[in-house]
Amino acid sequence: MAKEVLYLKIAKIITEQIQSETLQFGDRLPSLRSAQKLYNVSLNTIKLAYMELESRSLVESRPKFGYFVSQTSQRKLALPSVVKIKESGLEKPHQDLIDKVFGSISHPDLTQFALGIPGKSFLPLAKLKKSMLNVVKAKNDSGTNYEPVQGNEHLRREIAKWSLILEGKITEDDLVITSGAMNAIYHCLMAVTKPGDSVAVESPVYFGILQAIHLLGLKAVEIPTHPIDGLDLDALKKVLPKISACCFVTNFNNPLGFQMSDENKKELVRLITEYNVPLIEDDIYGNLYFGSERPKPCKFYDEAGLVMWVGSVSKALAPGYRVGWVAPGQFKDKIIRQKLVQTVCSPSFYSDVIADFLEHGRYDHHLRMFRNKLYSNYLQIQKSVATYFPDNTKVSEPKGGFMLWLELDKRICTEDLYDEAFSKKISFAPGRMFSQHNQYTNCMRLNYGLEWTDRVESDLEKLGKMIKNSI
Repeated sequence: MAKEVLYLKIAKIITEQIQSETLQFGDRLPSLRSAQKLYNVSLNTIKLAYMELESRSLVESRPKFGYFVSQTSQRKLALPSVVKIKESGLEKPHQDLIDKVFGSISHPDLTQFALGIPGKSFLPLAKLKKSMLNVVKAKNDSGTNYEPVQGNEHLRREIAKWSLILEGKITEDDLVITSGAMNAIYHCLMAVTKPGDSVAVESPVYFGILQAIHLLGLKAVEIPTHPIDGLDLDALKKVLPKISACCFVTNFNNPLGFQMSDENKKELVRLITEYNVPLIEDDIYGNLYFGSERPKPCKFYDEAGLVMWVGSVSKALAPGYRVGWVAPGQFKDKIIRQKLVQTVCSPSFYSDVIADFLEHGRYDHHLRMFRNKLYSNYLQIQKSVATYFPDNTKVSEPKGGFMLWLELDKRICTEDLYDEAFSKKISFAPGRMFSQHNQYTNCMRLNYGLEWTDRVESDLEKLGKMIKNSI
């Protein structure tokens, strides 16, 4: 108990220094050894104090460099609200709006804040081309032969090697290759539900998940979600007896960007196990963390095989290859049978290219560089929003990924704002897309995973002016 009080006392001292701006954004904290001598305590006590500060987003750790005061410690704008879910209103995805926003992908002259696609300059194109050449030289069949329904063995083996966060709990035999993450989610929903069943999702929720749920004749049950802590587990517990599956993005959720704590992930797995409700865990952003280490997925805590862990290379490596996977636990055989009926097998060529890249392309180096660029962009976009947008704008605090969620003045309709912005060659995702109800109409999602240029900042300034003029 004394140790607990001691590390909290040290954390409080440093917190007060940050709040008084004695320590400012970007300042480096004393090293663990230096702080140990400064406070005359054990090394473990200092580690606990720094971890406490990091959990409050007051400091951030940078591998090999130490701990630094984070920009979010001195943020000027409030966090988005936790919305009470409306029971009435439109109960289907807003397809007209989704079609309009996705239609912007064919306009190369737009500043593309709308779609969750990384900029080309962020991707290792040269190394991917090298992997392509390696595969072409090695393949006697030019990629024309069928591969196993479960998926390319080489790729499954390499994915299993890269699933280090699961500490050996995933093997190549546990994985099924799919055509991207959404295809994996669709397969998972088909495997564990029937038309008329209910599926729990976060709110706001990625609109692609809503579309899949409604296309299968299912009902989405939106669960209130906090921008930092994530899913409201008490609200989820109330509906668990009435639902057939959960579908959540636990690490760097799209669109809020939160990272569920390990404690909440353990509790979520305990709850779904108690009620025997499968969890489809979309972990496509898991490798794009801003902290010192990759967060564990819920799959790590799953002993019953109820967590269906989904991933892909679409957000970090090759969006257009459509290579994804799922570790479906106890539902593996059913998903393999579904895949056999629907597609027979995955295209072999791109699976081989990704497998070659994972084995030889220094994926760890690419991810490290990618994360650094994303974090730099996050700081840039947060600063631009604080500078150019109205003072009552509320902004999320993502711990990874490349999505920023904004809540604007209640008088703003971002669907109307979209048309005005589009006329000025700026695209964003209006908030109404992220709920089946008429909610989040004054919200927007911005993608900051694009090359940061003077035009990008200028367009954010223009967007801020449009919003101010609409109030």
